[in-house]
Amino acid sequence: MQGTGLSFFHSRGGPQTDDQGAYDGKAAIQTSGFRTGGPDGGLFLFWSRRMDFQNNAGPETASEEALFMPSDDVREHLVVVGNGMAGCRAVEELLARDRDRYRVTIFGAEPHVNYNRIMLSPVLAGEKSFDDIIINSRDWYSDNNIELIAGDPVTAIDRAGKTVTSQSGRTVGYDKLLIATGSDPFIIPVPGKDLPGVISFRDMKDVDAMLEAAGKGGDAVVIGGGLLGLEAAHGLTLRGMKVTVIHLMDTLMERQLDEAAGWLLKSALEGRGQTILTGANTESIYGDGKVEGVRLKDGRDIPASLVVMAVGIRPSTALAREAGLEVDRGIRVDDHMVTSDPDILAVGECVEHDGNVYGLVAPLWEMCRSLADGLTDRHSGYKGSVTSTKLKVAGLDVFSAGDFSGGEGCEDIVLRDASRGIYKRVVVRNDRIVGAVLYGDTVDGGWYFDLLKREEDVSGIRDLLIFGQAYAALGASGGGALDPKAAVAALSDDAEICGCNGVAKGQVVACIEKGACSLDAVRATCKASASCGSCTGLVENLLSVVLGDEVQSGPKTLCKCTSFTHDDVRREIVAQNMRSIPEVMQLLHWSTPDGCSSCRPALNYYLLCALPGEYRDDQQSRFVNERMHANIQKDGTYSVVPRMWGGLTSPRELRAIADVVEKYNAPMVKVTGGQRLDIFGIRKEDLPAVWADLNAAGMVSGHAYGKSLRTVKTCVGSEWCRFGTQDSTGLGVRIERMTWGSWMPHKFKIAASGCPRNCAEATIKDFGVVCVDSGYELHVGGNGGIHVRATDLLCKVATEQEALDHCAAFIQLYREEARYLERTAPWIERVGVDYVKSRIVEDEAGREALRSRFLYSQSFSQDDPWAQRAAGADSELHQPLEPPMPFGAIAAE
Repeated sequence: MQGTGLSFFHSRGGPQTDDQGAYDGKAAIQTSGFRTGGPDGGLFLFWSRRMDFQNNAGPETASEEALFMPSDDVREHLVVVGNGMAGCRAVEELLARDRDRYRVTIFGAEPHVNYNRIMLSPVLAGEKSFDDIIINSRDWYSDNNIELIAGDPVTAIDRAGKTVTSQSGRTVGYDKLLIATGSDPFIIPVPGKDLPGVISFRDMKDVDAMLEAAGKGGDAVVIGGGLLGLEAAHGLTLRGMKVTVIHLMDTLMERQLDEAAGWLLKSALEGRGQTILTGANTESIYGDGKVEGVRLKDGRDIPASLVVMAVGIRPSTALAREAGLEVDRGIRVDDHMVTSDPDILAVGECVEHDGNVYGLVAPLWEMCRSLADGLTDRHSGYKGSVTSTKLKVAGLDVFSAGDFSGGEGCEDIVLRDASRGIYKRVVVRNDRIVGAVLYGDTVDGGWYFDLLKREEDVSGIRDLLIFGQAYAALGASGGGALDPKAAVAALSDDAEICGCNGVAKGQVVACIEKGACSLDAVRATCKASASCGSCTGLVENLLSVVLGDEVQSGPKTLCKCTSFTHDDVRREIVAQNMRSIPEVMQLLHWSTPDGCSSCRPALNYYLLCALPGEYRDDQQSRFVNERMHANIQKDGTYSVVPRMWGGLTSPRELRAIADVVEKYNAPMVKVTGGQRLDIFGIRKEDLPAVWADLNAAGMVSGHAYGKSLRTVKTCVGSEWCRFGTQDSTGLGVRIERMTWGSWMPHKFKIAASGCPRNCAEATIKDFGVVCVDSGYELHVGGNGGIHVRATDLLCKVATEQEALDHCAAFIQLYREEARYLERTAPWIERVGVDYVKSRIVEDEAGREALRSRFLYSQSFSQDDPWAQRAAGADSELHQPLEPPMPFGAIAAE
């Protein structure tokens, strides 16, 4: 073959992957190629089946073998620069149209698979892990024969040679090149911007840096009061930092909200402990070797050990500009996302189409569909997007669409209920909606946006327009209000259902018609409802509209009043920032107006857990024992159990109990299994006086009646016992003082044993500590009731403080994720002890976030209910009932 100047070679190798499953690009699975020219080489090329087409890769990647066989993969090679949401979505759209047409290589700057950047905020807040926000797992790449080169960004494009070169020096040839580089954070050019501790908020690296800083505590300053800035502030607040937000403009999120909505948002965030400075201009960032604070132009100094810059983003165009492509605000593209070079395309936040740059998911997904159409010889092109913004800012819902700036010919229709945190403003011109702003209640955002896009005449429903779709239908038809299914059925096919993933109604319907017969199937197929979950109700209603009775049943619902499960309801309460039981029932379309004895206690608990310090406990939604703060007995009297910290008592407490027994003629006093004294036979009307007498001796409620922390049982430990290894009694007292008063999904018991002999029975408690010579064994998930279950070993720690921290984190995880009336034993059996370990033991930052949230909640919970009742609260509950008058006496009157 050398005489002809052409030689073939073939080589094999194995893929090298990192712990994220990403190919490192240093070894090919199978390569084939040829060399042309004389002995000096001339041109050396090789390509890889399933992998990349490379130019001048050299012997480090593949060794020559004289097999003289050409590659059997002669498809066009598509190289994608950018492993983010837009780049991978474009590949998904391409695969859906013609999966065999292109051989695909994807370069990513980050050392990860593709993840949902929108969900970085929940990761920072400790609500999700990185695994939870992965969009395309490593299996997706391998299953679709896609080579991923992660952590090696492309640094140069050679348009003449049709190659790209990466940071590591790797050079890859292409037939078609897709640039999906996204956007870069804007760093304001002030002195000190390069100090250690000054970061942006754009990717997982930034989140990791914030988590590390939050673990040390201290002050944080967030520069920028837009969405990213407020999300960063929210997450850092939940992580325990004291946060100040500095915003240049007079109102927050001025691009998405009008002044009134911005004011409500500011007030709500300040109520959560953040300091919000609007109209504030940053002059410099100062510090000696690391950031120490921010100085404003008015002279104020704001201390900070962490500064997060979140003042905006700019299209990432440097690579395209250096390659000589046409660039203005973004990379200029036509309707099929083709740049000024016909073999180079671009998509996402980095592009400019018809003078517009987009940063929202929905238009980016439309671009991806148009790009895939163009690459597969279809003719539909992108014509631009009318956009709406539906966001959740620190758990608060906001929505805006169109032009809400007002102006000549515009009329405002406004509903404002500041006490409930609700604001709605619809801007109408010539009987058409031209803009809308919603705060607090965004349920009808999709409907307003649909009317806006279709330029629908709203004159016939104007009087009821501000109250939403259901009420507007009532006025238009003269009949009843639209039920939720009819309301979603009335939306147009291009109405947005899922804002996180840019999924329209028509796409969800098509997904269902192709066989997705359950909520989970829809989430897996078209990703609607797969992120924040706020659109779950809409998707479920679409399932019912399309399938009727053929909808596949999912997990057991919370009760007969709703089709939602416990997990769905908890997610929706957080996602939609619901703040009362009636609001939950209204927004989730309860079938009974007042609920039932099953759902009302559950909703009361879920709201109490989600909104510590904000939600007012609904006593009427509690079981009788919790409502009365005592255990009702079969004769109608009550038993009272005062708290005894760690099973310890004193002469004063014992005398007080003896005095109560004699004063109120209690027929029995009994030592409980939790090392306390139970006083039986107390009449309802005597309960406040009994509590007042016990309070006078320094005793508080033992919550023996509640779905709450009951007791912390201890043995005497090293202080007295010859076998004791640690001070188990002292530890038990400290645990109980930390955890008392906490409401839980079910009753919760703790024990601390001083040695492995386990006299306090720690291994059948919800949380148990077994002291050993070298520290403390922590056990979880035990149960000593009807179905006895021994605990699982969570971990072993060296110090008492670590035991306290793990205890607080475990309780908060249980409080946030278990279903109401689910003990820790069945909960752990359901989720798996490995999951609990991953959240509590392996994720140090996540553990600290859980601990912080628990202690924050406890700051509102440790208020003795007995003292409140003794002072006269809810006194009507303790009034004796008058005996009924005989019927004859009534007749005589």
